[in-house]
Amino acid sequence: MFIAILDFETAADDRARALAQLEGERARVRSMPGNLAFRVYASREDERTVTVVHEWTDQSSFVTYLASDAFARSNAVLRPMVTGGPVSRRFRAELVEAVA
Repeated sequence: MFIAILDFETAADDRARALAQLEGERARVRSMPGNLAFRVYASREDERTVTVVHEWTDQSSFVTYLASDAFARSNAVLRPMVTGGPVSRRFRAELVEAVA
């Protein structure tokens, strides 16, 4: 499994638009081969931070997403709103157990 966690900040007035853009692409990203999860979170600690959590079956599926139209659309909308450098942490992980 490949996990990517993206954190970025916008101006407080721009965060709702950033969240809407990501939410608007969610169904497309979720339908991509290899995608296991795409979750978007607004920080409860401040009114500027957004976190996106991606789960993919493998790194190559994630790389395909990075080359996709969905990523390009979100990048075009979000980049001008980001007030500091985004931080993307990427992990290879092994699922030990899924408990329902």
